[in-house]
Amino acid sequence: MAPRLPRAVEAPQLSLPFDLILAAALGAWHTLAYFYTEAWWLQLGCVALLAWRVSSVAPARAAALGWAFGTAWLIAGTWWMFISMHRYGGLPAWMAAGAVLALSGFLSLYLGAATGLFARWRRGRPLPDALLFAALWLIAELARGVVFTGFPWVASGYAQVDGPLATLAPWVGVYGIGFVVALLGAWVAFAWLQPGRRWVGAAATVAVLALASTVHSSFTRSSGTLSVTLLQGNIPQEEKFATEHQGAALQWHVDGLLAATSDLVVAPETAVPFLPQQMPEGFWESLRGRFATGPTHALFGVPLGDDETGYTNSSVGFAPGRAEYRYDKRHLVPFGEFIPFGFRWFTQLMNIPLGDFNRGVPNAPSFAVDGQRVAPNICYEDLFGEELAARFVDPATAPTMFANLSNIGWFGDNIAVDQHLHISRMRSLEFERPMLRATNTGATAIIDHRGQVTHSLKPYARGILEGQAQGREGLTPFAWWASRFGLWPLLLAAAAIAVACVALPRFARR
Repeated sequence: MAPRLPRAVEAPQLSLPFDLILAAALGAWHTLAYFYTEAWWLQLGCVALLAWRVSSVAPARAAALGWAFGTAWLIAGTWWMFISMHRYGGLPAWMAAGAVLALSGFLSLYLGAATGLFARWRRGRPLPDALLFAALWLIAELARGVVFTGFPWVASGYAQVDGPLATLAPWVGVYGIGFVVALLGAWVAFAWLQPGRRWVGAAATVAVLALASTVHSSFTRSSGTLSVTLLQGNIPQEEKFATEHQGAALQWHVDGLLAATSDLVVAPETAVPFLPQQMPEGFWESLRGRFATGPTHALFGVPLGDDETGYTNSSVGFAPGRAEYRYDKRHLVPFGEFIPFGFRWFTQLMNIPLGDFNRGVPNAPSFAVDGQRVAPNICYEDLFGEELAARFVDPATAPTMFANLSNIGWFGDNIAVDQHLHISRMRSLEFERPMLRATNTGATAIIDHRGQVTHSLKPYARGILEGQAQGREGLTPFAWWASRFGLWPLLLAAAAIAVACVALPRFARR
């Protein structure tokens, strides 16, 4: 007679309101790891507790718990959008708060669907169930990051930028790290519910984290060093596009550009706040003439275009002896830089200048600076690693460093600055490329190819940052596969794991 397996421990039954509050609290609490990245372990604990709850309830309730977790996660991680819509956009407070809640709730439907399907398909065995949970989690994150132009802010992998799992970034990118987070958290939870196996998941998780912390792969080599100057104007958002203040804002940035003696000087997004037809007479010609000779190259943000052809959020580069370089932002911010179909009424309620830009071309060329290929990205374009990867198809023209030109003064003095810095650090880890961040209010910094900040300015203060940045050549595994296939390999792998866990009973019952 075959030995009887020990009965799994039953999770306590909770009332629906208490369960929803618990899930929401876990979702909100774990966003602390995106700000205090040294607390990366907090995310693992919160994910484990969510997995524990959804494994013990019916599918409909599991879906509700996943939705509550995701909604609180996004509200806690992106509440600063309220500031841009209310303080600077002029939207009534109740409507701005409602917009943040509606967006967070809508985007959390993906996670709700994932946890609901997990509760329906789970097999009651720790490792297969953990793999199923992680696969569905990954599919939900990919959907949030891609569908409707995508909103991957606070994707789960970003909380691990200072944790041991960060070593996986050059292999699988931020979404792959999120899969591992969900796998380890769920494995701990599901193993704990099995008598005699309670410590298996915890021991395996500790082993994986310890092993990951010892991996220090290097896929790139030095391509030379640039001296760089980064400008941080700290122009208050309410003054940036106000006619009576534009002259002073422009003059500070121009003075910083003209005074630089480094190989490259970078000024932030819309550092020149004028449209071409609004610029003072002779301004453009004199600025271009300053960089026509000498050792210094300049890269700065400026809106370009006209009423007939449309406008672009652009960066322009001036280099000695060459025609001016131009990069037009391609991945635009919904409502702030383009108007989604059917929502013009909403954007008309806000006072946001230049809110409907044209898109730039895909796979734009880099800006050549003394043998280095500097690839600009503007504002939250650096959230989309798969799009930056498109520039790495040809290693001979691939960027040797990135430059992010941002203005997140729209969001006030809050966690958004640190969150965006960690996002840029993740891109440096994925591609093993330095990132130069020139921002209006912060974080202005030089990040090396290991994702470490080597030079930085204090946020919300006017300043000029000078330092060295080492360019890199060569391709990480992530750069290679993402440049050719985008995020499809991750999606297909997640789907295959989910199908295997559901459709292959023998595998699922081991």
